[in-house]
Amino acid sequence: MFERIKHMLIKEFIQIFRDPKMKGVIFLMPIIQVLVFGYAVTTDVKHVSTAVWDLDNSRASRELAARFERSGYFDILFHPETGETVQGLMDRSEVQAVLHMNKGFGADLEAGRTANLQVLVDGTDSNTAGIVLNYSAKIVGEYSEKILVTRMERLLGKAPSGGVTLATRAWFNENLESRNFYVPGVIAIIVMLITLMLTTMAVVREKEIGTMEQIMVTPITQKEFILGKTLPFALIGFADVILITVIGVFWFHVPIRGNLLLLFASTALYLMTTLGVGLLISTVSQTQQQAMMSSFFFYFPAVLLSGFMFPIANMPVVIQWITYLNPLRYFLVIVRGIFLKGVGPQVLWPQMVALLVMGLAILWLASKKFKKTLS
Repeated sequence: MFERIKHMLIKEFIQIFRDPKMKGVIFLMPIIQVLVFGYAVTTDVKHVSTAVWDLDNSRASRELAARFERSGYFDILFHPETGETVQGLMDRSEVQAVLHMNKGFGADLEAGRTANLQVLVDGTDSNTAGIVLNYSAKIVGEYSEKILVTRMERLLGKAPSGGVTLATRAWFNENLESRNFYVPGVIAIIVMLITLMLTTMAVVREKEIGTMEQIMVTPITQKEFILGKTLPFALIGFADVILITVIGVFWFHVPIRGNLLLLFASTALYLMTTLGVGLLISTVSQTQQQAMMSSFFFYFPAVLLSGFMFPIANMPVVIQWITYLNPLRYFLVIVRGIFLKGVGPQVLWPQMVALLVMGLAILWLASKKFKKTLS
């Protein structure tokens, strides 16, 4: 048995590495993906292109505008003088935010009256717009507090005391770096993509070139055939996990606080599901083109409904229930828990059990379907 599986493994690896394109898919694509998510894909909102439409041009208005620029979140690039200019800047997406201060802004503050500041944001990207408005509210709140404290000092002759001081601290991702959130997740999506695609293509290729029948007339059993077809891609999946982990830790300085052995054990459970789905797709596909399309039909919804980019809690309740059928959802929790939180099986066991049950069920179904297809 083991001798026959060994020969199947050797055959698969020869076929894989004979194709130069396949080498790129296995090793180059994970590197590109982790670099893209490490550098380009970020939810950090900084250096917002900003215009200051200051009709007052007083000391107070200039000081407030300077506070926005000193925050590091806003880059003041334009000083328009008319509403038409502001409209043009927003239409051409040259600015994402506009600070508008009417004439009399400084005089109102000096007289103890409420002065109005208008912040216009480009709402095309609702997420960025919401963050920009929060930044603006914080800066204006701090500026207003400074003015009120100054007035109280004038009235009382001393600084007011008391109040509430807010102390904040982010656990697990102290600097709120979005790459710390995304890079571990790349492990999950890359392993799914590569193992899913390679498994489906390998089995369907045997059908297309007519070697499936030749293999089946050899002494090899169905179980040995399935093991021989899936084990090479499982090993490739582990290799990609190691590759992405090394890049994430040593290049992007993503912390890994948990146990690496737990990561590999969880990866094995996850691979059961991805390889099983790939095998299942191969049984219903007659050509490599069909297999590729079917793989992507499963892959993209799995990524979108996994919590990789969008929080599952924000999805409609019906969609949230559907995500429980998604193995990627569970593996993402495990990977991020190991990398960022350093938690162990005492916390992650529900996700690991879910992957085990799901993997066994999918492999059983795929084997039954595969046996029926061969018959």
